[in-house]
Amino acid sequence: MILLQANAPSDWAMFFGHFHPVVVHLPIGMLMIAAILEYIARKKNLSVLQPAITPILWWGMITAVISCIFGYLLSTSGEYNEDTLFLHQWMGIGVALVALAAWYMKKNWQGDNTMKKVYVPSLYALVILLTGTGHLGGNMTHGEDYLYTYTPEPFRSIAGLPPRSSGAGAVKKIENINEALVYQDVIAPVMEQKCWSCHNANKIKGQLRMDTPELLKKGGEHGAVFKANDPDNSEMLKRVLLDMNDEHHMPPKGKTPLTEQEIALVHWWIKTGAKFDAKVAQLKPDDKIKPILASLAGGAVVASAATGGETIPAVFNEKVSAASASDMKKLTDLGVIVMPVAKDQNFLDVNFINARNLDDSKISLVSNLADQIVWLKLGSTKITDKVLSDIAKLPHLTRLNLEHTAITDAGISQLRDLKYLEYINLFDTKVTDAGLRELGKLKGLKKVYCWQTKVTQTGVDALRKALPTVEVDTGWKDKLPTTDTTIKPTEKKVLTK
Repeated sequence: MILLQANAPSDWAMFFGHFHPVVVHLPIGMLMIAAILEYIARKKNLSVLQPAITPILWWGMITAVISCIFGYLLSTSGEYNEDTLFLHQWMGIGVALVALAAWYMKKNWQGDNTMKKVYVPSLYALVILLTGTGHLGGNMTHGEDYLYTYTPEPFRSIAGLPPRSSGAGAVKKIENINEALVYQDVIAPVMEQKCWSCHNANKIKGQLRMDTPELLKKGGEHGAVFKANDPDNSEMLKRVLLDMNDEHHMPPKGKTPLTEQEIALVHWWIKTGAKFDAKVAQLKPDDKIKPILASLAGGAVVASAATGGETIPAVFNEKVSAASASDMKKLTDLGVIVMPVAKDQNFLDVNFINARNLDDSKISLVSNLADQIVWLKLGSTKITDKVLSDIAKLPHLTRLNLEHTAITDAGISQLRDLKYLEYINLFDTKVTDAGLRELGKLKGLKKVYCWQTKVTQTGVDALRKALPTVEVDTGWKDKLPTTDTTIKPTEKKVLTK
């Protein structure tokens, strides 16, 4: 007998069904207490405990029945493995029936020797059923390896368990990152830690399983969860990017969300085709992805088929001391996001996205983390050119976002000594060709965003002449105007996304 319904369950069924995890703890606690009190009363000859056992068995039985009803309603969602669900439900019903029998015998055994003989074994059976039912419920909710995932040595070997190399937060180092399979070695471990507990063989939330490539490609009740080459319209990415308080956010509230780096990896995998058999070296890791991939390999070089073996930023070959916790707290207390860029390194990504009202006086706090900052995002803040003198003192800075700020050429000129700077975003600033000339002095610069600035095609050409390999993104389909050309409102080009 499989207690599943073909039709979608009603909202009322799901409403009460979701109380099953709450109610189920009541019979577990009550019936276990009844068994323990009976043992103590008999072992220590404490007859004073006996009157309490009967009502505890009664209420344990009642709550067990309620739990069974709520559990049945929850099972109609169709989210659970049928075989495990079948055993879990019938063992739960067994708990309620044995509890009823134990209560009846306890209350009415006077003068009935048969009841007296069966009563104690029924309590043993009750404990066994409670343990088995709870274990199967845990398997459906958390996965079959939930109980023994963190078993330490030497007990793992004694129990015949394999070495703990993955899952539940354990990160497996990739020996050769360039030859690693992107899905199997990079993406799947992320999904195993953050997604599989709700989308596996035992729990199939939303009719979606993610624990095999075939089932991941199949999707769930609403269809495919990813669109190859189109991460922005892939449902699995939309869900992880929702506000944490949104009911559709994945993983659900209370579970560990994906980190910014993990989201970036999934985005990159989908953007490059969501291939299940491609190696890292066959795809095109960009400057953001390379250090994340390198962190999985302990800082190894990441090659790219498109770049002929280009390495990650040279700064990641350097070692710096850990940042002061108090200095980081000064920023985080202001709403600034401070995150590590790569595992086993002390470099930081400092993001002011949630602190846009801060001015030069507060943003200057980044100076306290000068050695550790490699990525700095100041977009849409109230900074002026004055603060760039502090930014110029960040010796390891590789990425700098200044979009939607009041920065001018005067500020850009202060950045000339940032030897590791590879990326700068100047979108919607007051920078002109003069600012681009200053950027031409940064020999390591690889990419410049200068949409909606005052730069001209002449300035862009001059920058490309100074830095032949630099990529300049102006946001225009056609060429920018030259220095002496004025764009009339009716002639203005359309920005590309």
